[in-house]
Amino acid sequence: MSLVLGPVLRHVGETTATVWVQTDAPATVRVLGCEARTFQVQESHYALVPVTGLTPGTDTPYEVHVDGEKMWPPEATPFPPSLIRSRGPRTDANIRIIFGSCRYAKVSDPKLAAELGIDALDAYAVRMRDLPPDQWPDALLLLGDQVYADELTPQNRRRIAGRRDRDSDWPDDEIVGYGEYTGLYRDSWSDPEIRWIMSTVPTGMIFDDHDVRDDWNTSTAWRAEMREKPWWRERIRSGLASYWVYQHIGNLSPQEMAADPDYRKVVAHDGDAWPLLVDMADRADAEADGGKGYRFSFRWDLGRSRFIMIDSRNGRVLEDGQHLMLGDTEFDWIEEQVAAEGEVDHLVLGTSVPWLLPHAIGELETVNEIAAARPGWRGRLGETIRQAADLEHWSAFRESFDRLTAMIGRAAGSGVATVSVLSGDVHHSYAARAHLHPERDGGHHAPIHQLTCSPVHNKMDWYIRPGFRFAWSRWARWATEKWALRVGAPPNPVAWQRVVGPFFGNTIATLEICGREAEVVFEQPTSASTLAERARLGLAEPAHLDPQDARDRAEAQAEGAS
Repeated sequence: MSLVLGPVLRHVGETTATVWVQTDAPATVRVLGCEARTFQVQESHYALVPVTGLTPGTDTPYEVHVDGEKMWPPEATPFPPSLIRSRGPRTDANIRIIFGSCRYAKVSDPKLAAELGIDALDAYAVRMRDLPPDQWPDALLLLGDQVYADELTPQNRRRIAGRRDRDSDWPDDEIVGYGEYTGLYRDSWSDPEIRWIMSTVPTGMIFDDHDVRDDWNTSTAWRAEMREKPWWRERIRSGLASYWVYQHIGNLSPQEMAADPDYRKVVAHDGDAWPLLVDMADRADAEADGGKGYRFSFRWDLGRSRFIMIDSRNGRVLEDGQHLMLGDTEFDWIEEQVAAEGEVDHLVLGTSVPWLLPHAIGELETVNEIAAARPGWRGRLGETIRQAADLEHWSAFRESFDRLTAMIGRAAGSGVATVSVLSGDVHHSYAARAHLHPERDGGHHAPIHQLTCSPVHNKMDWYIRPGFRFAWSRWARWATEKWALRVGAPPNPVAWQRVVGPFFGNTIATLEICGREAEVVFEQPTSASTLAERARLGLAEPAHLDPQDARDRAEAQAEGAS
């Protein structure tokens, strides 16, 4: 009996926590006197142990026992004991969240390893090892592309080439089956630094396109093209089922897990639960009644800060002439969570794709959305450009962009100190300050920021640096804004300016909250154990300037700093 992966510390409350593990055989898993029986998916076995009876605001070391034998921590380890740091008075006002996206697994090929550079999360874990626990993060938020099902490591190519259960029509360079997905997660989560930090920092996760396939759900045409591929049905089922097992279900509190009908069926099932997860995946992928059959968005309350993760990838509704980032039912749920009762000083929204992009790209995406909706060859050309240039962020779903902006505006005027939108995806890191139009809110609202951190560990294509620097330029913004208005795009409901960045290369970001103050810090690894601070930005300072004046002044400062 052995522990294949984990433990991964997931949702943590005042008196409860959830610990996720994968074992190599059916077993009973025990943590701090609480236990759970594994469930089976094909040839793999998993357990989520609901830990109860914690004292609020305390640090509790824990071990993992599998069928009575201690499996964690290892006998020889350079890391301190894994802790469950329960919520409570200590964390009511002070919260530290680290976040980022796009983390490619470690590789053994020296050339590829050099191109990928130092893993920023690895370096953070090594630095954290030597810090006292009260300086550890309160949460780790992974904002998409934890695994790359369509960009395989050399070892994964070798692994799938040796599988005898692969159908002849499956592609040689992409993951298809559930068993192949388990190999991706093993590569991504098994290195010692990542395994330890995920065992001791509560970790929330959401997917992006590469967790399934590049451009996943970018448009109706993309979905139709994928459905024609003989292997796609197995691929989307495997991708969504593995995401549910490895990432999603641990995002929920023990109470939410117990209330989830799919989770109840899976843990009660005797034998292989794969057919049950196929049913869940089919419902999650299908579009019916203007929405999806499963909600992956979730909410965490961290002291006096509220965090809401928005599923901006699978939640898209694209059929029957619709073009929405989220269906109305799921968007209604998001708005209800934002406005839910409770003392909230800081609202933090997570979405794998950014709300606010470099101006030129945002405007281009809106122009492309209009073009792709045209009939005939012009629409087909617009669709080709959309997929080739990855024009599929919030700005490319303009109705949803406007609804998200309106929701953020209402929240910013509700008495909170800050509103922050955390994102990844775009392989550069930056902070942008948003200004809502004064005729909508009188100019009085909490500071609003887009905070984007990407990648955590990935290589940079040659065109990334000059392309994004140009996209942030004043000239590109002016030209694309004029173009968008000329082709019929509505005026933008928000103005924004880049105030930090852009930074290129592997990066990890930290959102520090202290009372009603907040700041973000961007850091990049200089060695396997050292991170260098690139920028620090206070988020709670009020702004009373006219949006256009604020934008021009801050952008001039940012351009001078970079």
